[in-house]
Amino acid sequence: MFVSRPAVQPVEAPSPVNAAENPPRLRMKDIHGMPGTAGGLALRLSQFGLAVAALGVMESTSNFGFVTVFCYLIAAAITQSLWSISLAFLDIYALLVKRCLRNPRALCIFTIGDGIISTLTFSAACASAGITILLRGNGSICSHEHCTSFETAIAIAFISWFVICPSFLLNFWQLASS
Repeated sequence: MFVSRPAVQPVEAPSPVNAAENPPRLRMKDIHGMPGTAGGLALRLSQFGLAVAALGVMESTSNFGFVTVFCYLIAAAITQSLWSISLAFLDIYALLVKRCLRNPRALCIFTIGDGIISTLTFSAACASAGITILLRGNGSICSHEHCTSFETAIAIAFISWFVICPSFLLNFWQLASS
């Protein structure tokens, strides 16, 4: 079978006459939400705030420890808050000294860490939601104010998972493209 092969002719790129007329293009590393940007810092601070809020609501109930899944949700919220605040401090440092955090090793650590933390948070929120529905069906075990607090903490945990997903996806995208 004979297939024609396309011929590529070199074309000269026109030289820019004035730098003001041709602004620099937005490169992939300039996308907001990636490590070392103001958007990345905002994502990390919101992840930290939501994880601490879920932790605070769960801790405010007196008998959260009678179900192991609720302890798992607290452990996931603590882990997410520590991870997010440590990367927020790293983002603050990168913004202050105008340093790039996009080398492949750092991106690999950020991506793996975000993936593990998001999976941990999602699984803890799902398991806690299932147990809360089970406890809600048996009215003698769960009083209504405790179940409402559990449901609020679980909703906040789901929202914190929704906030950590863009960080994971942007880091994974940057890692895959480098």
